[in-house]
Amino acid sequence: MGIKDILVHLDNSAAAESRLDVAILFARKHGAFLRGVYPIGHAFYESRDIDERTSMERVETVFREKAAAAGIASEWVFFDSSVMGVSVSEIVTTQAYYSDLVVVGQTNFRSPAMNIPTDLPEHLVKACGRPVLVVPYTGSFETAGDRIMIAWKAGRESVRSLHDAMPHIEKSHHVSVVGVSTEADLADSDSHFLSVSSYLARHGVSALTDQICSGNLSVGDKILNLVCEHTADMLVMGAFAPNRRGSLAPSPVAQHVLRHLTVPLLLSH
Repeated sequence: MGIKDILVHLDNSAAAESRLDVAILFARKHGAFLRGVYPIGHAFYESRDIDERTSMERVETVFREKAAAAGIASEWVFFDSSVMGVSVSEIVTTQAYYSDLVVVGQTNFRSPAMNIPTDLPEHLVKACGRPVLVVPYTGSFETAGDRIMIAWKAGRESVRSLHDAMPHIEKSHHVSVVGVSTEADLADSDSHFLSVSSYLARHGVSALTDQICSGNLSVGDKILNLVCEHTADMLVMGAFAPNRRGSLAPSPVAQHVLRHLTVPLLLSH
């Protein structure tokens, strides 16, 4: 199934416009309908919210103008969480149920948005059942998806992310599959990399494969370094794993990559 409906979460942060640009880029690539959702976390109708209302109207204007200029069908959706009685995360999650791709922003922990949960990307990946594209809070990404790097580790999460990324992979110009592990694990991964290459080839995708020992770096840092070395403009990787208590939580590697992200990252669960 192709990408026909894209949801982008918008807010009054400085990074919102770059996030919107990425969503429009992907909507044009896939001929998809674009929905912009703007939830706020406090009462819209009180006088203290005049700044929030002004910000929302400004973002709505930018959304409508950019969507029209790109020639894509779109819809603007606004929700007041205090009126609805649900959280911002729940609002975006519910809207995501009816999308093929969800675009959200990376959390800026140095300057977090007052009305946006800092764990929104992780919550969406775990709860919405849709692939989530996390866009860094700094930078511009006009070519996102042209050169895709897949961080591969044989297992459910990587398989799910690979499957959900296929519509993007099939449209990309360059694909690489990289595995980062300890020296002892390298030999065991040979057959898995051969299988991934064969799977992609059956989809008409020729991919370069690279198995790397992490060496003195953490696995997360090595993945981020490889993104630069491969000049990738989009990263695909699995994110969640059972923790010691048996519940699902972002793996330490995923947490590190999410905090230090330099290109859009596609995550699935």
